[in-house]
Amino acid sequence: MELWNHTSVMDFILSGLFSHSPYDFFLFVLVLLASTVALAGNILFLLLIQTSTHLHTPMYFFLGQLSIMDLTIMCTVVPKMVANFLLGHKFISWGGCGAQIFLVVMVGGAECFLLAVMAYDRYVAICHPLRYPVLMNWKVCFLLSIASWMGGVADSVIDVGVVFNFPYCGSRVVDHFFCEVPALLRLSCADTSLFEDLICACCVVMLLMPLGVIVASYARVLTAVIRMPSTEGKQKALTTCSSHLAVVGLYYGGAIFSYLQPSSSRTPAGDRTTSIFYTILTPMFNPLIYSLRNREVKRALRKMLGRRGV
Repeated sequence: MELWNHTSVMDFILSGLFSHSPYDFFLFVLVLLASTVALAGNILFLLLIQTSTHLHTPMYFFLGQLSIMDLTIMCTVVPKMVANFLLGHKFISWGGCGAQIFLVVMVGGAECFLLAVMAYDRYVAICHPLRYPVLMNWKVCFLLSIASWMGGVADSVIDVGVVFNFPYCGSRVVDHFFCEVPALLRLSCADTSLFEDLICACCVVMLLMPLGVIVASYARVLTAVIRMPSTEGKQKALTTCSSHLAVVGLYYGGAIFSYLQPSSSRTPAGDRTTSIFYTILTPMFNPLIYSLRNREVKRALRKMLGRRGV
């Protein structure tokens, strides 16, 4: 307890994203540009959903939640990374580090559950269209959304509580551009191997259980689409589902690579690379994937621009 009281008032030092090469500024500009596109894309997507009445459906409600999650993780990580690079001030407080871990883990867990909810929504819409207004009414949608967020909160509370109960009595340099659990555990002077194994087991549950729901839902969807007599109906169903599957592939590809590999094979450089993927690139691609092939979103965008005289 004495060590905890002593270390709780001390700062950590973030080593940053870049490796002090001549190309640092160019890479920083690329990352900043991608972050700006992601920020603008998700905000615009939320505005379209809010202002276009024909987008007030369960599917777009869940897409709005996805955009909020993407914005949350970006606003947690990117501003501090940018400030550290431009100002050269790489310190982060104990509380700030805990907040980053809490929000990143929370969003990561919540997004797992939300993607499963979205797959279930498509299953009900395509396989049970007549019962869809009853099975996916607004009360059910709100409850499923809240359950997704609460699942992420439960995971993050456990992670933050355990991580910050380990003693940190050596180096304070976090070899990362934000506070992430594996990077912080490397600094502990206690044996963290048991907790790392528990994290891996928890990630298996958090990733594979929702993935099972997604696979089961789309197996039923594919069967229903094959049986559809209308070619136009098949194309519409496949277009909607393909967008969601692309987002699932992006998210789960990065998450599985990042969290399900053994701790012995993890490297700080590899962790930074995968973190860029799910904190910046995935939030940038998500609104693009759901907009480029979606006629309803394109129509809402044209209508919004038309009202503004563009």
